Amino acid sequence: MRIALIAHDRKKDDMVALATEFAPLLRQHTLMATGTTGGRLQTEAGLTVERLLSGPLGGDLQIGARLSMGEVDCVIFLRDPMTAQPHEPDISALLRACDVHNVPCATNVATARLLLGEMVSLRA
Repeated sequence: MRIALIAHDRKKDDMVALATEFAPLLRQHTLMATGTTGGRLQTEAGLTVERLLSGPLGGDLQIGARLSMGEVDCVIFLRDPMTAQPHEPDISALLRACDVHNVPCATNVATARLLLGEMVSLRA
């Protein structure tokens, strides 16, 4: 599967922890991430990740475009609901694209664990 990993600034530690927890599974898939998140996943979780632009510079739009072309199978987007984001329209467009194209999208750690856990059980 092709999995997109995105995390707002206050959720990057959660993303690294989640990716570390599910690293054996994630290593079996093609990963892409927005800029800083991708860098942290590479250095701290030891994952191979294609790094796109940061979210505010268009990374969310890059992932949305790939998703619309059938090149993304799953999105984990750990959002910070308590902080306004300057690129909120891009975030909304990405989430809308997930809905339009019926692509699973987890926006918090609990849902991400369920989604990744289901992937583990399907492989077993």
